[in-house]
Amino acid sequence: MGILFARVPAPGLVLVGILSVQVGAGLAKQLFTELPPLAVVTMRLLVAAAIMVLIARSSFVRSMRRAGRRAVWPVLGLGLALAVMNASIYQAFARIPLGIAVAIEFLGPLGLALVLSRRRLDLLWVLLAGTGVALFATGETGSVTLSGVLFALLAGVGWASYILCSARVGREIPGTGGLAVASVVAALLVAPVGIPVGGTDLLDPHALLIGLAVGLLSSVVPYTLEMEALRRIPERVFGIYMSIEPAMAALVGVVLLQELLSLPEWFALGCIVLASIGSNRTSRGTQVVTDP
Repeated sequence: MGILFARVPAPGLVLVGILSVQVGAGLAKQLFTELPPLAVVTMRLLVAAAIMVLIARSSFVRSMRRAGRRAVWPVLGLGLALAVMNASIYQAFARIPLGIAVAIEFLGPLGLALVLSRRRLDLLWVLLAGTGVALFATGETGSVTLSGVLFALLAGVGWASYILCSARVGREIPGTGGLAVASVVAALLVAPVGIPVGGTDLLDPHALLIGLAVGLLSSVVPYTLEMEALRRIPERVFGIYMSIEPAMAALVGVVLLQELLSLPEWFALGCIVLASIGSNRTSRGTQVVTDP
């Protein structure tokens, strides 16, 4: 695997990781015709938790013990952030186009970067991002609903919280053990609601197969590729590459879900992408934007 990665440029790894996440989201949305969003997100979190525990292996047990001491609250916070972020964005997917949902969700890490930066130039990026959201909210195509926007904003809050909590957990627990524990916490928080609403349909072979694919594409593949890319490029450069994620989500929505956006919606999405790129280029001392 390392030899294969060595032949792929770092930007290529990041782009494939972004594409993987959004294709996983597109498959999850297609599954909404068979299962409610909460049932689908439960499947994703259970798959992700199982795989993360497998990746962490022996460090998982050590992390569990350590999490029971001073790291227990950061780990629980990280698990809660993962649960809120994933449950909310899937509810948004069910109500508004994929690209719009991801663009609005992206305001979470973008806002966090701007708050931590505190540079005057960043006001420009705030205004640009705000313009994008305003255009979405006043669109006339009927593809955007208030509930979908609110769920996407809540997902953005969860994403920003994930960044803060993961930084704290990373300092307290080395390796991937802390994230593995948090993944289990997130799955346990969502499962009591997701399993009852999904019922026996969760055992359907087709749903299980798609759920496994969603877990792999949305968690395992991008996590592996992004970790390798971050070994080769600075975090600021990585953040700039990640800024195209809303645009990638929109393209996947068009190809996989036939979600056609109007010109004003494409312009609004472009405003948010440009704001993210600008923020990553000018901000200092901020957390890198990563996709959990």
